[in-house]
Amino acid sequence: MAKSRAQKNESLTELKELFKSGKSMMFTDYQGMTVSKMTDLRKELTNNKVDYMVAKKTLLGIAAKEAGYEVDFSKVSGMVGVAFAQEDEMAPAKIIGDAAKKEAPIKLVGGIFDGKVIDATYAVALSKLPSKSQLLGQLLSVLNGPSAAFVRVL
Repeated sequence: MAKSRAQKNESLTELKELFKSGKSMMFTDYQGMTVSKMTDLRKELTNNKVDYMVAKKTLLGIAAKEAGYEVDFSKVSGMVGVAFAQEDEMAPAKIIGDAAKKEAPIKLVGGIFDGKVIDATYAVALSKLPSKSQLLGQLLSVLNGPSAAFVRVL
């Protein structure tokens, strides 16, 4: 069923606020996703404080432009969804990248990271980086290594 103008304006306002408040955004092509896989992905995104919105490319383009980003969604093939990070900037890329590895037919097609529009290759590269908690764990093991070796020597 087609949306009325009032519904489109409401969606546009919500998208514009998400573009302004989000720390990073990842654009996805979710064509071919089953409802169960999409539900699982949305649950995981929500648990990590990431909002996922699906809208027409024209609405996404208008909302991005009003938020101060120049994004051309007409070049993106397929159906577009946007994951907006509210806390951890890496969370959307990491979660969607992991879902794509699990044979889900979803792929990263670009995004906005650190205030700049990025392409698909950069978004995929971000998804392959370790998460914040993994990096902190690696740092702690490096810092703990010399003292643990000293204790073993004694």
